[in-house]
Amino acid sequence: MMDPSGEDEVGHTKNGEEIFEDAEEGDCFNGNCESNGGCLDEGDALGRPGSRPGEIYARMPVPKYATHYKMDHKKRGVALIFNHEMFECFGLKSRAGTNEDCRNLSDSLRYLGFDVQIFKDLSYMELENRIRDVSAMDHTHHDCLFIAVLSHGESNIVYAKDNAYKPDILWTFFTPDRCPTLAGKPKMFFMQACQGDKLDGGVNLAMSRTETDGEIFTSYKIPSQADFLIVFSTVHGYYSWRNTTKGSWFVQALSDELQRRAHEQDLMTILTFVSQRVAVDFESNVPDSPTMHRQKQIPCVMSMLTRLIKFTIPGEILDKKSDAAPENDTASCSSS
Repeated sequence: MMDPSGEDEVGHTKNGEEIFEDAEEGDCFNGNCESNGGCLDEGDALGRPGSRPGEIYARMPVPKYATHYKMDHKKRGVALIFNHEMFECFGLKSRAGTNEDCRNLSDSLRYLGFDVQIFKDLSYMELENRIRDVSAMDHTHHDCLFIAVLSHGESNIVYAKDNAYKPDILWTFFTPDRCPTLAGKPKMFFMQACQGDKLDGGVNLAMSRTETDGEIFTSYKIPSQADFLIVFSTVHGYYSWRNTTKGSWFVQALSDELQRRAHEQDLMTILTFVSQRVAVDFESNVPDSPTMHRQKQIPCVMSMLTRLIKFTIPGEILDKKSDAAPENDTASCSSS
């Protein structure tokens, strides 16, 4: 609610000073609580705070309470696609259909203005080195970062060509202390991989007959884990389905929804429709295996975003049909 002066009405005032209170404890947020000698915050675990190093500062990309991330920098940003088809470890089978996923996703990202870089069948060390290189880049004039991994996976792990790794390794390189020029900007990670071997047989639903003046720029601190979006093609512990000719259910839906809705709706809304399409439009077709036949899937979205992501129309006219590759030696979806 706004008062006539345009200020947010959040707390109450005492001697002309606004007081913010905790809903349960009644402790004030501004540190001036005289009744208990000052407010103290506690954690819900054994407290073992280590030594506190110097404060980290980064450029504020948007006003403190902006509803949307700034998406009109000079460049949209880098998008990395790690496309894994062939493997040299654990007897993993090749992933037929992944090149179609790669093409669909790269077309959608180029349509949004990203500098798309595609890497095929990298070893874990090669993949980590690419991540390190991008983390060390100057992203000052970039809107955001997008990283997609198309591979095999199990519970809490994803496979590179030669080894398994924990996917959280990917985003740890982009916290503000390691990549300050992306601080306060959205960092998006999309994982097309199984997260286990559980199957979702789904449930049949029957239709019911009844339905029913400018902001002051001041510094502020944000958590180091803020502004990340991590999306898995399936829920933890469950199977992720891929058509051997059309590609995975998740990437098919994601690529199509991005091209249809990206300039009209925010990304979290788009991802809701991606989940809807995966959940409603797809069902496994393996008639020779009753256990695997007619199974379902639902993506899992984990958001640490603090604002909405809305992809503005890029300034340059992008040729969606162009197959021109970025200047790197692993730009093709299907090259080894």
